[in-house]
Amino acid sequence: MDETAARSTKTSLRSDLLAARREIVAGRDRLADDRALADHVLDVVRTRGLGEGDTIAAFEAMRSEPPTIATIEALVRHGIRVLVPITLPDNDLDWCDAKDDRRMPLGPAAISAAVLVLAPGLAVDSSGTRLGRGGGSYDRALPRRRPDAPVLVVLHPGEIHPTALPADDHDEPVDGVLTADGITWL
Repeated sequence: MDETAARSTKTSLRSDLLAARREIVAGRDRLADDRALADHVLDVVRTRGLGEGDTIAAFEAMRSEPPTIATIEALVRHGIRVLVPITLPDNDLDWCDAKDDRRMPLGPAAISAAVLVLAPGLAVDSSGTRLGRGGGSYDRALPRRRPDAPVLVVLHPGEIHPTALPADDHDEPVDGVLTADGITWL
């Protein structure tokens, strides 16, 4: 698929996925999902031997996205430094410490300290192609992560796409999907 066709397909898919997400969100218990997501992330932390002094990049969810408040709080309680993004004017991402009330930027390269990245998205297919909102923020940021830092896209249950999603050369593949139902490694 050429780049123009992929862009057109992605735009159409985003519209459909956002409409489906509105229906999914209406039927979800956000508080229960928040706790479940935190529990699943802590399982990853334990399984990978992560803990005090490690860094994880996460994000502060918008209302339609799966909630991440409990996840961030649980990671901080475990002594893990959590970085959250600051969107720059060109849609690239800077990062700041989630505990920093002043939100002092640490620079776009700060993601390179993360041993795990929790990223937003609208859908992921079985090959690890992620479809986001279209700004390209994570496609710019993810190449700066450590090569051994897995990327988990946080989705609502049912948002793993059943067929292949269109991908451009700049699209960064991801390693798995985290939902309130658990983790699917790809």
